Amino acid sequence: MSYLHRLSGVFALALSFATPAFAADHLVEIQGMKFSVPALEVAIGDTVTFTNADAAPHTATAKDGTFDTGRLAKGESATVTISEAGSFDYFCVVHPMMKANITAE
Repeated sequence: MSYLHRLSGVFALALSFATPAFAADHLVEIQGMKFSVPALEVAIGDTVTFTNADAAPHTATAKDGTFDTGRLAKGESATVTISEAGSFDYFCVVHPMMKANITAE
């Protein structure tokens, strides 16, 4: 095996680790005192953008502290990245009866 052939194989292997897989952005609208997607399935590395369409402020806060959008006023958005596998229950701190879940594999 030639030096260049071996080098190209090593480069291809390194590139496969360095190039991230396509990450999707999922959209969750907060409207009518609820999250538009009550159970969302995502891949590790995906992002979730929460947009508040209500007049009242809302948050999307994971019970385990994994993510928190902070208070979103009407028209504001926040994006979180799901960086590990698991099931993440979340709620609105301002309105705790608002609940949903994200599952990442």
